[in-house]
Amino acid sequence: MLRLIWKPTNVPAALALLVIVVAALFAEYQNRRINEGRMRADVLAQVSLIRARLEGHINGNIQLVRGLVATLTTEPDMSQERFTELASKLIDRRSQLSIVAGAPDLVVAMVHPIKGNEAAMGLNYNENKAQREAALRARDTGELVLAGPVDLIQGGRGFIGRFPVFIENGHSPKRFWGIVSAVVDMERLYRESGLLDNNLPIEISISGRDGTGSRGEPFFGDGRAAANDPVTAEVLLPSGSWRIAAAPKGGWDQTPPNAWMLRLAILFAGSLIMIPALVTGRLIGERLKNIDELRRREMELERLSRRLKLALDSSQIGVWELNTETNELLWDDRVNQLYGYPADRKPRTYADWERRIHPDDLARVLRETERVASTGEAFQTEYRLLLPGGEVRHLREGAKTYRHRDGTVRIVGVNWDATADVALADDLKRAKMLTEARNAELEAAKERIEFNALHDSLTGLPNRRYLDDMLASHVERFESEGERAGLLHLDLDRFKQINDTLGHAAGDAMLVHASRVLRANLRSGDFIARVGGDEFVVLCKIDAADKPRWNELLAKLADRIVEQMHQPVPYHGHECRFGVSIGIACDLDHVSDPRRLLVNADLALYRAKGRGRNRYQFFNDALQAEIVTTKRVADDILSGLERGEFVAWYQPQFDAATHTIVGVEALARWNHPTAGLLAPGDFIKIAEELNVVATIDRMILEQTLNDFNDWAASGLKIPKASVNVSARRLHDEELIRSLGRLDIKPGTISFELVESIFLDENDELVTWNVEQIKALGIDIEIDDFGSGHASIVSLLRLKPRRLKIDRQLVTPVLESPAQRHLVGSIIEIGKSLGIEVLAEGVETMEHARVLKMLGCNALQGHAFARAMSNADLKAFARARLMREAS
Repeated sequence: MLRLIWKPTNVPAALALLVIVVAALFAEYQNRRINEGRMRADVLAQVSLIRARLEGHINGNIQLVRGLVATLTTEPDMSQERFTELASKLIDRRSQLSIVAGAPDLVVAMVHPIKGNEAAMGLNYNENKAQREAALRARDTGELVLAGPVDLIQGGRGFIGRFPVFIENGHSPKRFWGIVSAVVDMERLYRESGLLDNNLPIEISISGRDGTGSRGEPFFGDGRAAANDPVTAEVLLPSGSWRIAAAPKGGWDQTPPNAWMLRLAILFAGSLIMIPALVTGRLIGERLKNIDELRRREMELERLSRRLKLALDSSQIGVWELNTETNELLWDDRVNQLYGYPADRKPRTYADWERRIHPDDLARVLRETERVASTGEAFQTEYRLLLPGGEVRHLREGAKTYRHRDGTVRIVGVNWDATADVALADDLKRAKMLTEARNAELEAAKERIEFNALHDSLTGLPNRRYLDDMLASHVERFESEGERAGLLHLDLDRFKQINDTLGHAAGDAMLVHASRVLRANLRSGDFIARVGGDEFVVLCKIDAADKPRWNELLAKLADRIVEQMHQPVPYHGHECRFGVSIGIACDLDHVSDPRRLLVNADLALYRAKGRGRNRYQFFNDALQAEIVTTKRVADDILSGLERGEFVAWYQPQFDAATHTIVGVEALARWNHPTAGLLAPGDFIKIAEELNVVATIDRMILEQTLNDFNDWAASGLKIPKASVNVSARRLHDEELIRSLGRLDIKPGTISFELVESIFLDENDELVTWNVEQIKALGIDIEIDDFGSGHASIVSLLRLKPRRLKIDRQLVTPVLESPAQRHLVGSIIEIGKSLGIEVLAEGVETMEHARVLKMLGCNALQGHAFARAMSNADLKAFARARLMREAS
């Protein structure tokens, strides 16, 4: 045996074996070095991913809390409810924040969530040694301080970010408000950063507690990774850093994953050299085995033939063969049965086959058979048989050509009865058609329902729900594609009058007309919706090329809409006219806020209506500033009413002949704590919007009554006082009851009613209130006569005690004879009706002389005295008395 192995012919094989072994050892060594480098790259990739997640989560949580800090700088007196509302938006499944606390003056006063964190309420950082240093460092540096992991008072561990909050005080230095502490859940941060993944193939150690970097204490891992030649990375934090050290769980000296593949490759290469010499001796033995295999296959073929015959018999499939040259057919019993012939094994001809094929299918089947015979392709087909009894049978057929050993071309094929399959297919087809028809009906109904849910039934325009969907889609495109849009909020002017006078059908016709006008003026990509009774919203996409002139484009669109809406609309013999007011807003900022866009457009619409309607108004910085100012003034008015800041000032009224004081007019003044004394022109419009003018009137009346009693007690001869009464207060059903509770001496108080109250209108409540006021001994005066709508008829019906000629008529009497004649006519009318006449705005003594000459009873103006406080009035009246006495 040894002699056979060590024959001279085997020496090359031995040398080749030695070379193969040495090469295999060297390849194994190199493979281990390459594998270690690849492992370090994989570990670095894992560490980089975990570092990125840690940085992303920490910085993302911090950015969320910075939004809350920014809100606190504008709302330093924030309540727990407001704090909870804002903080709840930060703590969700997308962040690792678990607790957010606000500590004004370093004492925790607000916590979210409160449940489970009650122990944190009232925590004083100045007294808590564990957290005092970080809190004071945040206050002194004015920067975020991230500490941890630390043990929380309410239980558990986490990382705490402390944000100093400073409040802006105008031009004064910032005031330290306190700190906001945000707890990042340690376990959730570790888990969502991948540190707690059981399938993580590496060991990790993190050091740098409190953001101290590589010099800090380790706080994650058991330290084995740091001692095993680790891969390291720095996690950059807003205040400091952490150091990550990582190594494979099995160490660096691991068997490469391709070690066995490499060994098998070497073995295969060696086999290519060694095996050929060994294989030759086995070829003869293999030849004998092949002969035995051929015998076995013949037996297997015979067995398969028997099984095929059994399968054909059981499947009712018939087999046939056609000689294309002699047209002789060989059919088995099943084929004869299918074609309606007896199973007598007689030879069949081509004509026997054609005779049974349905006349409608014969031509097609003959073409297919000729094609198969000429091309030799295999084919499958289906056709019908018409049997002698009239029965129609569906037959399926598969066939293929082959060349017989005698050189003739023959076609061999199979047939089986498909009548039941065809009938079933027809039933299924009919059922499918019925199902498709029903599905089409359901789909059409669904589309109608969806259309009706998103559209206005009258105009066919999209409704408010559709608009909300479009705005949501716009926000997505705003963020992903940088899309910008302009929003027009339209409100029809005079629509209510048409609806009330001509009926709802006319109103509906106007709405349909308005929708046509809007459709005709919009681009294909613009969106229009009807959002209310006579309100529409248009959303216009602003292309990137149009951004520099978006204002001009939207203004032109608004101009066209205003112009076309103003055109008359014929309706059943009437020419209906209505206009439109438009508010325009755009979202050209960095953040898209659909709700703010709608609010801005609505505010601009309100301004357009306030400027006279049938026009458009852009929302701009000036309007925003005005809104802020109006809001501030409104808040100050409400606060001023509570603090009694509205006071009565008085302007004396003088007899035109003797220049003695015959009364005073009580004027409202606002003693603003910072702006000083304000006249009605600075606040009355906003007060009317707040519906507090009646309250101011009541306060001035009560002060006037108190001061009038004071004048009488002081011996001052001021016969009466006039107080302004707003139109809104005359519509107050409680006016007479409230006046009855006051101590008003008859003839001492007059109510001045502005002429613009439209005394000609048949307002029963106003008329009744005026009559009841007169019954209480309160005189009625008409203020600003000549500037409004009062008529002679209204004067006769109202019977006022006095008319006050408006200063606009009084001022020109020195230069204009026509104006002087007009004032004289008013005085004559008053005298003829038994009404006293007082002239306002008497600026010079020359005015006083002319007005006396014209017959005016009393005068009021700067020529005699300006409006003054109660104390100044008392001093003024005393001085007049002393001068008159002397």
